[in-house]
Amino acid sequence: MTMPDHERLLIIDFGSQVTQLIARRLRELNIYCEIHPFQNVTDTFLDEFAPKAVIFSGGPASVIDDGSPRPPGSVFDRGVPILGICYGQQVMMQMLGGRVERGHGTAEFGRAYVTPQDRRIDLLNGWFIDGREQVWMSHGDHVSKIAPGFEVYGTSPNAPYAITADMDRHFYAVQFHPEVHHTPNGKTLYENFVRLAGFKGDWTMGAYREQAIEQIREQVGDGKVICALSGGVDSSVAAVLIHEAIGDQLTCVFVDHGLMRLNEAEEVVSMFREHYNLPLIHADESELFLSQLDGQSDPETKRKIIGRLFIEVFEKHAKEIGGADFLAQGTLYPDVIESVSFSGGPSVTIKSHHNVGGLPERMNMQLVEPLRELFKDEVRALGHELGLPASFIGRHPFPGPGLAIRCPGEITRDKLEILRKADAVYIDQIRKHGLYDEIWQAYVAILPVRTVGVMGDGRTYDHACALRAVTSVDGMTADYYPFSHEFLGETATRIINEVQGINRVTYDITSKPPGTIEWE
Repeated sequence: MTMPDHERLLIIDFGSQVTQLIARRLRELNIYCEIHPFQNVTDTFLDEFAPKAVIFSGGPASVIDDGSPRPPGSVFDRGVPILGICYGQQVMMQMLGGRVERGHGTAEFGRAYVTPQDRRIDLLNGWFIDGREQVWMSHGDHVSKIAPGFEVYGTSPNAPYAITADMDRHFYAVQFHPEVHHTPNGKTLYENFVRLAGFKGDWTMGAYREQAIEQIREQVGDGKVICALSGGVDSSVAAVLIHEAIGDQLTCVFVDHGLMRLNEAEEVVSMFREHYNLPLIHADESELFLSQLDGQSDPETKRKIIGRLFIEVFEKHAKEIGGADFLAQGTLYPDVIESVSFSGGPSVTIKSHHNVGGLPERMNMQLVEPLRELFKDEVRALGHELGLPASFIGRHPFPGPGLAIRCPGEITRDKLEILRKADAVYIDQIRKHGLYDEIWQAYVAILPVRTVGVMGDGRTYDHACALRAVTSVDGMTADYYPFSHEFLGETATRIINEVQGINRVTYDITSKPPGTIEWE
């Protein structure tokens, strides 16, 4: 669902691991942008997309090698500003008459410092106030000769052409990565670039909401839409947005698999039925799921059982409303980007909602994905725009298989009840200490061991549990949250005192990688 009425910036992706961060920085500046792999950017594509400016991303290849990635040469003739980053700088220099050479002692990886030349340009407004700027470098090759028309505006010890520009054509190129956290003033550089390109910054959630509603109505017409409502932020925002567009043509199906957190199913159903008057089927299938999971301990087997049953249950309840023409999903822009192979072009399989894996292939329906242009933080902003409660929008992510993957080993009803209560105490502690919004995700896992303890004058032989809390930007990497020992001690005491069945509490300090955020 491309937004045709917005000024658009094109990011040509050459395979950098941080290309998404470029888009994030631009979206924060209210600039609408899209990422497209270099091999998909043809002359025809450029004509249709009509970008107001172009950014070349970094990438792992060497421009010196035969067959290395290139943008179409016509991109330089469109009369729009271009910013090349790292590999993007090198490919710009190589194609426009400069020269790139291999390392020879000039490689730079990690923190570096750029100092200015005498000449100043508007791209660098707000830079070099203290004489130099910290940047993040990651390059083996280096530019040894700049292309005709370019001048040097910044250097680093191993990059004599760290910042270059051709002011007549509004071509800019930097050897470092301004999008990453380790280039502290990088956002200012992007801000200057889009201002030089003449962007007004018209990308707002209010505008997106209006255009999305219009496009949903145009796509769906008088058809029926069903939405698998997991209770997570993405599917919930999608459901409310679609309901605003087409009303009772939408029916949501909330499959309660018995693996939710304490009171979660009731809270989700209540919010959507009472506050949004949204057609909702509450499919309480907990007995079915738990009976099929009985005796299963292998994590992959558990996931497959949950996925298969979810599809079967969803199909059953979809038939109750007489079928549907469309399936609504909370697909986000990172999902769309990940479904496009950098080396092989578009993937043939659309990524499905985590709770309905495989459903689009089994049921003859078209997809409605009104969030596919948005990042997670933008979905939260749209949720605010739609009036969803702030406490709901800010919730931590919750996995589709639910507590099943926080219960290593066999799943039993008793263990799930213990887990729900312990998790409720832990989250309550985090909220009481004002830490909830600092943490990406937090939960309790009940371990498949029992330990000896002493309570009062008696011996206990109960479960051990692990607390997990991580900080992250996008869930791809994560680090454990540095709770104080006082917090951990207080929380452990509360869990042991208030939750019968646990007599030992541990804290997981594993980062991702090497671990994952969830235990299974």
